This record gives sequence, C-alpha cells and structure tokens, in this order.
Amino acid sequence: MNAAQQTAFQAGSGITPATMLTAIASMVLVLAFVWVIWVALGAFRAWQDGHATVFDLTWSTLRASIVLMVLGFYLR
Repeated sequence: MNAAQQTAFQAGSGITPATMLTAIASMVLVLAFVWVIWVALGAFRAWQDGHATVFDLTWSTLRASIVLMVLGFYLR
C-alpha cells in the first residue's frame, strides 16, 4: 500500500494495516495451536484405547507440530 492508502485504511478502520496483519496472524496461530492439541489428544486417546501404537501417537503428534512450526515460520 502507498501512503495515501494506508492513511485511508487507518481513517476507516481505526487501526494500522500492520496491527491488522498481526491480529490475523495471531488468530491463525492460536487456531493452529488448538488443532495440534486436538490431534495430540485424539492420538493419545486412540493409543489409550488400543487402536493405535506408540509410533502412531508419536508420528501424528510430530507431524502436527511440524505443520505448526512451518506455519509459525511463515507468519512471523
């Protein structure tokens, strides 16, 4: 955005574009954290019930954590 667009955006919304971007990135990261917790708990419950092995538990939690790390890298 050029300076005129940034001024118009701030006048219309009351916040700067950088603040809006930070808020959106924060919401996406919070949702990603909740998703990783959901995956880990689901895998743990499956392991606890005997439907999955320890390898399945570790692998699914590790994959979800890798997705979270990549997402965090791109949203920083």
